[in-house]
Amino acid sequence: MVVPRLRNTLFLASMAALVAVPLSLVLGISTALYRNSFYDRSVNMATLTTISFPEFFVAYILILFLSSLYSVFPSLANVDADTQFGERIYRAALPALTLTLVIVAHMMRMTRAAIINLLASPYIQMARLSGASPTEVILKHALPNAWAPIATVIAFNLAYLVVGVVVVEVVFVYPGIGQLMVDAVASRDIPVVQGCALIFAMTYILLNLLADIIGIVTNPRLLHPK
Repeated sequence: MVVPRLRNTLFLASMAALVAVPLSLVLGISTALYRNSFYDRSVNMATLTTISFPEFFVAYILILFLSSLYSVFPSLANVDADTQFGERIYRAALPALTLTLVIVAHMMRMTRAAIINLLASPYIQMARLSGASPTEVILKHALPNAWAPIATVIAFNLAYLVVGVVVVEVVFVYPGIGQLMVDAVASRDIPVVQGCALIFAMTYILLNLLADIIGIVTNPRLLHPK
């Protein structure tokens, strides 16, 4: 019962992550590069608005505009084992878009804060005095030292993609592990609930462990302590 549902959830989480992670990095770096500009303020306002909305509200807004008023995507993401890959992507587009909008804001703001915090460092000032362009300062000098906090927040949000999909899967009737857990709770199927909870806990532990490893590997002070 769990394995096919888990496969569907991982597919949905992968769809959201493939869009959210690069988009959040690009937005975070660009807003740090053009700090206090109109672009920076607009992106920050949009991300704050997105953070303020719960997942089910974002899901229903997307259903209203992209399914009811304009028939772009189906409102129900009912996939099965026989669904073709392209059709699976099409049906899972709205739940994946909902998850993307929810997690991009957190990752983008963390990336921006980490980059801005490093821009005040002496070695960044030295790189600017040496004639490096603003883009080179960000990508070559600031970003490598900002990977530790960025990797941590990315790991937290990737864990949320697997664990926090319960509400989104229920709204879109997506046959993932979140929907399975809700059905198991309703029918008092305790072993299935325990299995789903165990998978959620393992996901959080493994992704947080991965974030700690990335933070150590990308930080020379932790990788080579005196």
